[in-house]
Amino acid sequence: MDPWSPNVIVAATDGSEQSLRAANAAAALARTNDAHLFIVTVVRPPEGWWGIVGAPPPAESLGNALADAQRVVLEKTVEAVDLSGVRFDTVEEVGDPANQLAAFAEEKGADLMVIGQRGAGLVERIMVGSVADRLVHIATVPVLVVP
Repeated sequence: MDPWSPNVIVAATDGSEQSLRAANAAAALARTNDAHLFIVTVVRPPEGWWGIVGAPPPAESLGNALADAQRVVLEKTVEAVDLSGVRFDTVEEVGDPANQLAAFAEEKGADLMVIGQRGAGLVERIMVGSVADRLVHIATVPVLVVP
């Protein structure tokens, strides 16, 4: 039996220290296995982000704000991670992070997903739970959780 060797790896990032460690681990695995690495960030659109009073902003404003936030996270990740010798793409998704990541990994035929143990703030973890915890339960590919 041949040893398992991932060909497609998905690294989830939100720009946190934990996600940067996970991205570094994913890059090292991709380099060792000559795998293609997808560095993915998912932004959850905030509900009522315009506040309690007033009309909601145009959809274009929300879209621009989310795109800017994602660009910053991906740039920070690419700068912080040793990607030498790694074939990689950066990907921006919008929606529920765990569901979007699981769907993306399945769509790309990923062999492995790598995610930090924690990334979101305490309030989000209390309200929606850890993305890593949810991914371990819903993903159709192996999930490596990096502390």
